[in-house]
Amino acid sequence: MKDLLVFAPEVANALATGAPVVALESTIITHGMPYPQNLEVARKVETTVREAGAVPATIAIIAGKIHIGLDDETLESLAATPGSEVMKLSRADLAACLALGRTGATTVAATMICAELAGIHVFATGGIGGVHRGAELSFDVSADLHELARTPVTVVAAGAKAILDLPKTLEVLETLGVPVIAVGQDQLPAFWSRESGLAAPLRMDDPAQIAASARMRAALGLDGGQLVVNPIPETDEIPRSVMIPVVEQALAEAAEQGIAAKSVTPFLLQRIFELTDGRSLDANIALVLNNARLAARIATAMA
Repeated sequence: MKDLLVFAPEVANALATGAPVVALESTIITHGMPYPQNLEVARKVETTVREAGAVPATIAIIAGKIHIGLDDETLESLAATPGSEVMKLSRADLAACLALGRTGATTVAATMICAELAGIHVFATGGIGGVHRGAELSFDVSADLHELARTPVTVVAAGAKAILDLPKTLEVLETLGVPVIAVGQDQLPAFWSRESGLAAPLRMDDPAQIAASARMRAALGLDGGQLVVNPIPETDEIPRSVMIPVVEQALAEAAEQGIAAKSVTPFLLQRIFELTDGRSLDANIALVLNNARLAARIATAMA
């Protein structure tokens, strides 16, 4: 693995000295928004982690190597590369990307795998994947859920993306034994909205409690990580009453146009962006920054 892992000096030093480190994914850079906005947001997220007292480690596969932390030149190069030229990686294709010497961006699942290899225990993202609407027919369930059940990384997110079937997603997480811990409220957040109408299984408002829970799972020999669901700030949210009709309209249009498989999520997110006049993207950026702050506090408590 020493030949595959390339550590940024800042990250290597932090890990060597026991300083807090927060892993960050790279698909938000390559497939989440256009250049140069993607670069600006990536830099903001890293700055937010630093201001909160931890070291950011943006993870990506560059020319067949796992980069744990990107210098600014590499970050800009990745952001400027068209998404069609960058593999979007999960557990299924991570090894193939490395074997082929390709460049790839890590999703939640792939970021968790790489973070564990690097010895990083906390990861901040926007939202996780989950059970898609109609999964009882399509069997479309994100690999993120199974990764949470097997890889010991604490993932901080604003819940599962609201385009998904949230009750089924919560049920699968429960079946897989993944702790779902809400912060600051008893209800499960729904990405762009603070409320989902679903009760969160657990609540911990203190980062030290979340860190202690991760340590206890390790001591008990329990597989998998923790999902920490952090609601978007009130000033940035799009209320559930507003988002539900928008999501339903986007889903109906996808069905009418025969959008399927991997094309569904990009289509839905783009239509929701259009139907909300860009508010969905603004909210997405705000919740990612909010998650980065909390992840840094949890990583500090762990360190």
